[in-house]
Amino acid sequence: MLTPKFKLTAEQNIFLAKRNMVDYVYNSAKLEGCNVTFPETQTILNGVNVGSVTLNDIQTILNLRDAWKFLFANTKTPFDLPFICKINEYISRNESLEWGALRTGKVGISGTDYIPPVPEKEQIEKELKKINGIASATERAIEFFLWSVRAQFFWDGNKRTSTLCANKILIENGEGIFTVKDSLVLEFNKLLLAWYNTADRNVIKQWLYENCIVGMECG
Repeated sequence: MLTPKFKLTAEQNIFLAKRNMVDYVYNSAKLEGCNVTFPETQTILNGVNVGSVTLNDIQTILNLRDAWKFLFANTKTPFDLPFICKINEYISRNESLEWGALRTGKVGISGTDYIPPVPEKEQIEKELKKINGIASATERAIEFFLWSVRAQFFWDGNKRTSTLCANKILIENGEGIFTVKDSLVLEFNKLLLAWYNTADRNVIKQWLYENCIVGMECG
């Protein structure tokens, strides 16, 4: 079992997330391949247009902002499929074929021959119940992320949706923040492709635990 790296109150964890939200939005945007700098991300989140950033990248950043705001307002909401779909609705708004609804057709993933099956509501709910039964919130968050990102529930925004949902689990239990830092994207992508190809979670699970759970020490 993965033991918590941090033990905060929910209020402390929300404070941490709000204080560093620009970092987390920037990290998620870079993970999606957005050509944006940290100062540009900060400026966009402050409501100022940045002419050097594409409209698509601006949309991605604003959608992430709104998804985080929804998460902050719903830390005590049950973590179920409707919640996950709502996160994707914010994440993929005006970006995807359809947002906030499970995909109904096949998708491919760049760099791998793995093709995730079309998601079935009953099977997702069954697996989600098992994950929600994991005692450690830190392990639960990482297990959810790995399962969700490989299953590709939605037409688009799956990594961002999975990241926000992992943070919902961590924040409500005061166990930190899940984020893949810009400097770790290359290594993350290598491990993620191996996860897609082999379904062997051991290496990437430990790596995420060691590198992608951040927090703060409170006296």
